[in-house]
Amino acid sequence: MSSRIEQIIEEIEEYIDNCKFQPLSSTKIIVNKDEIDELLRELRMKTPDEIKRYQKIIANKDAILADAQAKAESMIEEAQIHTNELVSEHEIMQQAYSQANEVVTAASEQAQQILDNATNDANDIRIGAVQYTDDLLANAENLIGHTLENYNTKYDGLVNSLQECFDMVRNNRSELMVPEQSSRSLDEEYGNNDSDDDEML
Repeated sequence: MSSRIEQIIEEIEEYIDNCKFQPLSSTKIIVNKDEIDELLRELRMKTPDEIKRYQKIIANKDAILADAQAKAESMIEEAQIHTNELVSEHEIMQQAYSQANEVVTAASEQAQQILDNATNDANDIRIGAVQYTDDLLANAENLIGHTLENYNTKYDGLVNSLQECFDMVRNNRSELMVPEQSSRSLDEEYGNNDSDDDEML
């Protein structure tokens, strides 16, 4: 904001610029003495006040500089504190991310372990069920085989029916086993019976 002295000087300059030149002259102007005196008088009156104000500012420059320095240091300190808080928050976020990753990894490993255990249990149950069914069919096969051996000559019709049942049970056992094991195991287990059956039939 400009001082009153500066404003008065601008008014004097503007007044001079608006004055008319004397006839036959490009440098001399016609001024109103009262108007210019009034401006100059006000300028003289305001000058001491302005000088005092500037002297006061100069006299207080150390205090002003000290206050400005204190404000600057306060701003720097606040900025440093804010920076430290941001750094601390960043470290906390990194720790949180690390812990979250550890939790996810542990949960994934536990889930995989549960899945593996369930798969193994299911396989064991399936194998046990196949073995149990095979045992039942083996008992039935043996019972029918013995019945065929004992009553083959007396009851031809019954023998034929039992033979069909025997073949069906044997085929069912074959379907339960791996094809290679099935053919080998059944041939080894019933090879002699086949030859006996051929002789009996």
